[in-house]
Amino acid sequence: VDERREVLEDPLDALVLHIQGSGRLSIRQADGSVQRVRVAYAGHNDQPYKSVGRWLIEQGELKPEQASWPAIKAWARANPKRVNELLWSNPRYVFFREEPLPDPTVGPKGAQAVPLTPGRSIAVDPQSVPYGTPVWLDTTEPLSSTPLRRLVMAQDTGSAITGAVRADYFWGWGDDAEAQAGRMKQPLRMWVLWPR
Repeated sequence: VDERREVLEDPLDALVLHIQGSGRLSIRQADGSVQRVRVAYAGHNDQPYKSVGRWLIEQGELKPEQASWPAIKAWARANPKRVNELLWSNPRYVFFREEPLPDPTVGPKGAQAVPLTPGRSIAVDPQSVPYGTPVWLDTTEPLSSTPLRRLVMAQDTGSAITGAVRADYFWGWGDDAEAQAGRMKQPLRMWVLWPR
């Protein structure tokens, strides 16, 4: 059996991977070359998801309005001896399967089993909004009053996405997408477009 043990350089990157359910890894090979792969959601340990942001609020480390991904990262950098305590506050463990990444312009497959499109795919509660449904969003971009109004497709889900008027907007990948997604928690209006 060919066993590979990959270690991410930053434990917060592992946390993001577990929260997002998929990601891209750059694996340095023994010869110095870099192999890029996608890791996709393959299951979990049946434990409930617990928000590390909520844990920081409960610990009195952050106020509710401060609980964003940049604030969580800043707290972790300022409290390196408590990072494991933060990570262990979420008992859910996600398992991944490795997939090739032949085209880096194609997004990961969502729960609908189609690649997600940055700026056009959302995660929803499938009990409220079926996969493949077009949805009109009316909200704003993080930390600004710039309107974010557009037609998107319900193509994914997540354990924290529950209820009818709840969506997780897919920003894509890379540092800019991470910064936007980590700050996104605006009020939302959405219209599900049903055929007559």
